[in-house]
Amino acid sequence: MDSQLDELKRLILVMGGHVERALNEATQALISRNAESFAQVHEIEKKINEGHIAVDNACLGVLAKQGPVAKDLRLILSIVKINTDLERMGDQCVNIAYTGKDYLGRKPLTNVADISRMSDIARTMVKESLDCFVRGDVELAKKILLMDDEVDSLKNKVFKDNLQHMKGSSSDVEACLDLILVARNLERLGDHATNIAEDVIFAFTGKDVRHGGKYT
Repeated sequence: MDSQLDELKRLILVMGGHVERALNEATQALISRNAESFAQVHEIEKKINEGHIAVDNACLGVLAKQGPVAKDLRLILSIVKINTDLERMGDQCVNIAYTGKDYLGRKPLTNVADISRMSDIARTMVKESLDCFVRGDVELAKKILLMDDEVDSLKNKVFKDNLQHMKGSSSDVEACLDLILVARNLERLGDHATNIAEDVIFAFTGKDVRHGGKYT
């Protein structure tokens, strides 16, 4: 059982690495205005999708053959959920790539600093959510939950700033809407990383902190 659980963790870490790369490629392509890099996001997503299927099949195999109970069962159920969140993160990266490609076809806006900051935080959340999963680090998982508040705050700022900009410059409406969509995708990435942190807390403590539940 231990060796099979270790293999599941390894597969999840591989997927997480792909997600980090996809997010970095998508946002850096937008910020540095390098449209060619968007193609890499689509290639990485294929690997994420392959990993999604592999992890689900591996989890089913362990459940069918080992009949795990208690903590091991919680861990496997959490891995199934984490796997889904990572796959959806890949989808969000692809959405950023599509929107970013549209954005690069328009007159550039000068302020993308908040988008860059959101991307940095989201990447940190992805990395640390997987770190805390592998280590069973519940305290780190709790810190990730707090990081999501900063992502939400930045998303609201991007919305507000771009709406204000559109009022004074109708020619930039489409570019502003593109940045708003990218901010929304980054916020969703943060939400998925938060889900992983919540699953870590559940897997290693049995506490359900979703929907405002408290960890004590």
